[in-house]
Amino acid sequence: MSSIPGLRFGEFQGFPALLISTPFSKAAVSLFGGHVLSFVPQGFDDVLWVSPTSKRPPDPIRGGIPICWPYFAKQGQPPNAPQHGLVRTLQWQLTHAQQNPDGDIVLALAPPEVPDVMMGLMLTMRIGRVLEQALTTVNLGAETVRFTQALHTYFKVGDSSRVTVTGLDGLTYSDKFDDFNEHIQRGDWDLHDARDPGRSDRIYMNAGNRFDLIDPAAHRKITLTTSGSKTLVAWNPGEEFIKTFPDLPPEGWKHYVCLEAANCGPDIIELGVDDSHVLQQTISCSALTNH
Repeated sequence: MSSIPGLRFGEFQGFPALLISTPFSKAAVSLFGGHVLSFVPQGFDDVLWVSPTSKRPPDPIRGGIPICWPYFAKQGQPPNAPQHGLVRTLQWQLTHAQQNPDGDIVLALAPPEVPDVMMGLMLTMRIGRVLEQALTTVNLGAETVRFTQALHTYFKVGDSSRVTVTGLDGLTYSDKFDDFNEHIQRGDWDLHDARDPGRSDRIYMNAGNRFDLIDPAAHRKITLTTSGSKTLVAWNPGEEFIKTFPDLPPEGWKHYVCLEAANCGPDIIELGVDDSHVLQQTISCSALTNH
């Protein structure tokens, strides 16, 4: 790794991390959980938000891009199952690193084998003008397997109460704040839905693959494109519910919006023997000139 310019071990907000520097961006990746902590495109503030009150390993990191696998939330699991899967509190390994001719840095990470889970997992990413991530699951067993998952991205925003998200109008969503009842999205997503204003915990089904997060307070637009996913989760706990999270500051809800490329709810992945599935997302940032 020492032979790759722009890639070194260091610290980010007190977390040991791989520190990446390219001609177009900087980033930080924790090997604990295979967890991207930071992505700073040239000319912009960090696109990701990490809670200043996050717990430390062996507890999961709050913020950045947690890897939820082989299940999302506790879907299909007993009540005492760890929230959001089994790999976000494991120490991953860097299995490959290279610098492309254009200066982009490519990394591959893998968690240790998970007992009783007959699947293999690998995270590959390319860091440059954009952040690309691909989460590849392989069936290693002799029978069909089923799983859910997510790239649980915490996007840093200037003011969540002013954010809108495009690409969701007309979609059906399941609302966790309403006992998972289904509703129809009318217009762009924001925190001012008349039915339940000030918070959001929604699973959007049969979603497309491009979503623009319009952040006028930060004068920028963050674009999320996905593949291998029919689901987008939009989460912000709001002013009251955030008080139930010891690893989130009371005002934290103002500073992030989670948009999560996911396979969850009815979007359950079934893999035959030797089959694989790739959940992919690309994050880019551009200036907002007309807001």
